[in-house]
Amino acid sequence: MHTSSPGYLTKQESIAVVGVDDLFIRSLLDKNQFHDPLDEALNLGISSATWPLFGLLWPSGQRMAERMALRPVSRERILEIGCGLGLASLVAHRRGATVTASDCHPLAHAFLDENTRLNGLPLITYRHGLWGRAALREDGLPVLTQAQDAAVIGLFDLIVGSDILYERDDEGALASFIDAHAAARSEIWVVDPNRGNRAAFHKHMARAGFALHEQVLDLPAHDGHEAYKGRMLTYTRG
Repeated sequence: MHTSSPGYLTKQESIAVVGVDDLFIRSLLDKNQFHDPLDEALNLGISSATWPLFGLLWPSGQRMAERMALRPVSRERILEIGCGLGLASLVAHRRGATVTASDCHPLAHAFLDENTRLNGLPLITYRHGLWGRAALREDGLPVLTQAQDAAVIGLFDLIVGSDILYERDDEGALASFIDAHAAARSEIWVVDPNRGNRAAFHKHMARAGFALHEQVLDLPAHDGHEAYKGRMLTYTRG
């Protein structure tokens, strides 16, 4: 089903995640959508080319959702960073986990709320999550979206992110952001489709006290899905 919103087109479809019931997800129609009339995204360093990426379902997000479906539900606090449409967060939320979803895109919150509503669930806690130089204004204060979403605060027992190593990060901004929000005893999951920036990220995470376990996630094409190549990176501390 296709629908239109001011400035962009969306679609709604049922997404299968192994281990849980299918989820209804509203996403952008394709990667050609763009709508940033107030330059909110541009001011956060999001160009017209990268603007639609938050609103698409990606294979790495599917892999993360599948792993989240297997995670025993406990009292732990979970944070998803770069959540996009929030598929992994939705899986955890519907299973009863305490989850906070975060992203830096101005429309991520609205899409997450809509997808939560489509699945008949109470709203998921959402926070504005941005790391690196783009996260700070010239006066050193955090950048906020037009909606004034609060920034990520607090410590989390499990932090997850899919396809978040897409930019070179010599300064270790992402690892520093994770370190700032990871509990002393914590676990970090990153699904990486072999972007090529793992080595530097490993180094920065090791400096923050995290030990690494890598699992190859190469999957053949099946049931209309393209083949997938990537790795599940699990970091533990404490």
